[in-house]
Amino acid sequence: MNRNIRLLLAYDGTDFSGWQRQAGSRTVQGAIESALERLHKHRVTLIGSGRTDAGVHAAGQVAHFHTDIGTIPPERFVPALNRLLPQDIRVLRAQERGLDFHARFDAKSRTYRYYLICSRPGLPHELRYAYQLWRHPRLDRLNDYARLFQGELDCSIFAQSQDPSISRSRYLFGACFFIQGNTLVFEITANAFLWKMIRSILGTVLYYEEQGLSPEDFKAILRSGDRSLAGPTAPPQGLFLWNIAYYRISGESTSGFTRYTVSPPLGRG
Repeated sequence: MNRNIRLLLAYDGTDFSGWQRQAGSRTVQGAIESALERLHKHRVTLIGSGRTDAGVHAAGQVAHFHTDIGTIPPERFVPALNRLLPQDIRVLRAQERGLDFHARFDAKSRTYRYYLICSRPGLPHELRYAYQLWRHPRLDRLNDYARLFQGELDCSIFAQSQDPSISRSRYLFGACFFIQGNTLVFEITANAFLWKMIRSILGTVLYYEEQGLSPEDFKAILRSGDRSLAGPTAPPQGLFLWNIAYYRISGESTSGFTRYTVSPPLGRG
């Protein structure tokens, strides 16, 4: 008997070399596959909705695996796997789906959030999950820039030279900055992202906001495709894979998991 189990995952990426399995490195995929192997007594492949880089966290990663265990209800995989996993990875939910469900290829959009601590000194535990910015950027100007990240865009300006992607065009559903408690949050949603693209976008937006660039001039830079005009890439620790959206596919009755309202331990507000 073969069954397809979809997992909702959260993890602290600080001590991982990213999501993707790598020989000799501690990775999220590798750790979960190790737990699955202990549970199944044979190797099991885990497929994620996307790859997060070293130091990047997740509150809403989705993955799936095929199991030949026919006796356990899908929800029982939650405690079974959490007992075998390190504390910096948690399975939040498990559901059975049709064998044609694919966590990566069926995903319609991916939402990330990036957390920033502005001006005030961050508490030690916060600095694992946020970027310390020693100034207060203008929220209105940040959102003037953010509104430009809408629709089909050539994202070459944000592409790393090592990125193997054939196309650098991505469809962006939107982006915004907002205040949550006493932190600044950048949220962005797209069908997919280039390697380190979100961190490059954020670093570029912050750089040009500090320079006082007008939204019209920022738009021209965005459309130029000139990588040399990008700002510095923001560090990984503030970035969270927040949500993966799935729409009606091959009998799927929902748009995926209900969005979890998981907040990282940031501040006191």
